[in-house]
Formats: sequence, C-alpha cells, structure tokens
Amino acid sequence: MSIPQSGGGPIEHQDQLAEYLAAGCKPKEDWRIGTEHEKFGYLTDTHEPLPYDGPRSIRAVLEGLRDRHGWDPVEEGGKLIGLTKDGANVSLEPGGALELSGAPLETIHQTCDEVNQHLADVKDIADAIGVGFIGLGAAPEWSHDEMPLMPKGRYKLMDAYMGKVGTTGTTMMRRTCTVQVNLDFGSEADMVKKMRVALALQPVATALFANSPFFESKPNGMKSYRSYVWRHLDADRTGMLPFVFDEGFGFEAYVQYALDVPMYFVYRDGVYVDALGQSFRDFLKGELPALPGEKPTLSDWADHLTTIFPEARLKKFIEMRGADGGPWRRLCALPAFWVGLTYDQGALDAAWDLVKDWDAETREALRLAAADHALDAKVNGISMHDLARETVSIAESGLRARARQGAGGLLPDETHFLNALKESVESGKVPADELLAHYHGDWDGDLSKIYAAYSY
Repeated sequence: MSIPQSGGGPIEHQDQLAEYLAAGCKPKEDWRIGTEHEKFGYLTDTHEPLPYDGPRSIRAVLEGLRDRHGWDPVEEGGKLIGLTKDGANVSLEPGGALELSGAPLETIHQTCDEVNQHLADVKDIADAIGVGFIGLGAAPEWSHDEMPLMPKGRYKLMDAYMGKVGTTGTTMMRRTCTVQVNLDFGSEADMVKKMRVALALQPVATALFANSPFFESKPNGMKSYRSYVWRHLDADRTGMLPFVFDEGFGFEAYVQYALDVPMYFVYRDGVYVDALGQSFRDFLKGELPALPGEKPTLSDWADHLTTIFPEARLKKFIEMRGADGGPWRRLCALPAFWVGLTYDQGALDAAWDLVKDWDAETREALRLAAADHALDAKVNGISMHDLARETVSIAESGLRARARQGAGGLLPDETHFLNALKESVESGKVPADELLAHYHGDWDGDLSKIYAAYSY
C-alpha cells in the first residue's frame, strides 16, 4: 500500500483538486509504465508467515536489501518499514507481504528487467536466512490470527475501521496480494476513455490472472478469492464506478466522488492522525474534527486518493487493480496486457468498441463471474473465454504497433510478454485451474506442496 504522498502546499480553492489530477496529463512520448507486485513471505521449514522482527523476518529482509543491494531506508516511529532506490520503492503490506512499486519506465522490457532483478535480490537475502516468497492472490493456509500487523500507523487505523464497514477488510489487509500497473494519460478525454476501458475490461484481467483458489488450507470454491474479498470490503471506496460511464465524466466528477469517500487519516509530522469516517469536504472548510480549524494541503488530498480502492483508480495516473498476484511470467504479462490495450490509439479504440454498449449491470456481473469461474464465466451471452481471446489479440496488436525493441534490438517488440496469457486463451486454463489440478492430482490434497512448487 501507499507511502505518505508529497502532493504540494495549501488548498486555497476547490478547483485545485481537479487541477491536481489534470497535472498528470503528459504528451505520449512521456508516458511511462509502473509495475507493482506483492508477494507473501514465509519460513521455509515451517511455512509460517514472517513476523516483523527477528533473525528470520520481514525486517531482516529489508535490512538485507538495504545493506547488500543499496536501497535507502524508510522509517516510521523508529521502525524500518520500506526502502527506496532509483525511483522505485519497497514497502510492506499490512500482513507483511513485500511489495515492489517499480520506477516509471519506458518499456515493458525495462519493467520486466526491474521485476526480475528485484526477485533475484530478494531471493539472495531470503535464501540466506531460511525465508521464501510466493506469488498468489490469497494466503493458501494461514489464519487471521497467524498474520502479524506491520508497525505502520496507517494500518493500525485501517484495521480498526475495516470491521465497521464490511466483512472482509482485515482479510484484504493481511491475506491477499495483487499485481498492478500504473499508466499515464495525455488529456482529460484520453483519461476518460482509458478509465472506461480499464473498468469494463478489469474482469478479463481478474479472469486471466485468477490465482487464489485456496484459503485456510482448502479450496474455496472460487478462482480468484482475492476478487471476492474486494467485493465485500467497503462499498464506499471499492467497485466498478458506474458514474465513470456517464456523459460528462472527467476530472471534476472523480473529485466529487472522492470527496464523498470517508477519510482514514491525516498525516502530520510522521504521525497518522485518526480521521476515520470524517469528511474531506469538512476538511476543506476547516471543520475536520480531527484537526479543528486546519485546512488541507495537496499532500493531504494525494494521501486521501490512496485510500480509495476501486477496480481502476485515478490519481495523476491510472492504476489497474483487478489481478491476483502470481508467478513471474504474469508479473510481466500484466503491464503488457494493459499497455497493449491503452498506449496505442488503434488498440484503445478497438477495446472501447468491444465494451461501449455494456450497461453497469453487465460490467458488474462480469466482475462477479470472473472471480468465481475465470475463463469459464458466461454473462448475458458473453463468454469470458471469447472475450479474453479478443482482448489479448487487441493488446498484442497494440504492442506490435508500439514496436518497442528490447535486449539491444534483439527482441523486436513487447508482444512476447503476452505469451502466458495466450497460453491461457488457447487452453482455457488460468493459474487457479493449474493449482487445483495439482491439489486434486499429484499433491493428493497436501497444500503444503504449493510452497516448493510455486515460490520465486
């Protein structure tokens, strides 16, 4: 999850909120790709989740990355809670999952190199202390009580609030992992089309990347349990954002939505001030109960935007948030999928043509069906398998049109990063199907075998 933001100075008029988002508009030559992925850490001998402290711990992994691989420390309250280097950062999810938030890079070749280097560095540290990391959408075996809560003020506040607004918030915090990609837009109109395509096709990403069929040591009856968890978390800040498809949607409409999302906190002098359930509209008037008489800064607005969790999130860029964490090939496939769909105008137009006639009920039904059935889902005459085949084909055409070479020109474009998805389209099987086949086959119901078979 996000670290404290640096958005800017005092907010003197409400127009600055939309202007903040609009400042993300960039010419196409400046569009970048930022890949983020989370992974669960565990003790290799017992398969228990990692504690924060101790010789075999999350802190020990962070210290190893700092001392052996040149990362700069990020501390809160005297605790090491993250790292930064070269525009990227490593942070901790609430339950101790390790997240890489990659630097904004020009090509998928570069972002995949970054992912691979990070995983190699983490493995270098982890192997030395008897720790492993695994890419799944949900923790396969661990209970809530087994999961530590990391020492971050933001998480303490969120943990207290989650049980009041939904049923699965603490599960999301401790026992789910995702991979996402952050992408740029060129104008308000470009943002609008990308947000609409992103939301409408997010269920396809959920289906293709479904990788969480187990929970608390047994099959859970779904292909993406992580997606199910997000559906039952907090209706005020999650979902498919039907208003994005309304005529006239733009930066200001998103601002009005975000202003109605209850606050979590205000960050002041290294401390998270409890503002749970309070209103940013009141904050703008200097009437926030948590800080009476004080008005917000743009940094506060930037922080607030990080506490909203829809399937596609707008900040100064767009975050694609529908995919489960997974094996390394899919960590590179996700940016390939979305870059292919959105960074070439022909592909973006084709993707919009594919979804523009759907209504909100269809989009939501696809989201639900993707979690349950992945590529086997069928909604209102729409076959998810067929939709995925067409979507991946559009993404491939978009990457081919980009023609971004890699490996010093040895790789002609970025299309090969879609190979894992093309294999799923051909077979009809996604990672969750593969996991279930092992569980019911050669693993003979022994879920502990997942660690040796699927760790990085």
